[in-house]
Amino acid sequence: MNKSSIIKVDSVNVIDRGGGIRTIPLVTPRSAQSPRFTTGISIYPRGTGAPLHSHNCDEQVTLLQGTGEVEVDGAVTPLVRHDSTYIPANRTHRFTNTGDGPMAILWIYSSDRVTRTFAATGETVEHLSAEDLMGKP
Repeated sequence: MNKSSIIKVDSVNVIDRGGGIRTIPLVTPRSAQSPRFTTGISIYPRGTGAPLHSHNCDEQVTLLQGTGEVEVDGAVTPLVRHDSTYIPANRTHRFTNTGDGPMAILWIYSSDRVTRTFAATGETVEHLSAEDLMGKP
């Protein structure tokens, strides 16, 4: 039987993703016993965003703070607080902060093992690894 986990955000190690982007991992294989999904919050400073990429699993994102836009397969859609997206596995996408302040997103992946493939290089990295930088030049 799986054990319940309570993740207290104040005790989570924040990950520096480059370019001032920070991630707070929530439900991960490190914080929960045998999770079937992965979640966290990423905070993007003004004018920043993720490079075009895809994942090996489905992703749901909800904008928690600020304003932004999502690009999926070349189509750009503006986002405001609480707008949500569903992006199937292997679809090229990115989120960008278009507001004057920070943009925070809650992300949920449909797997406990998540990879990111950068569209510009084709490089695939483990999600939240040292190589999984959002603020790449």
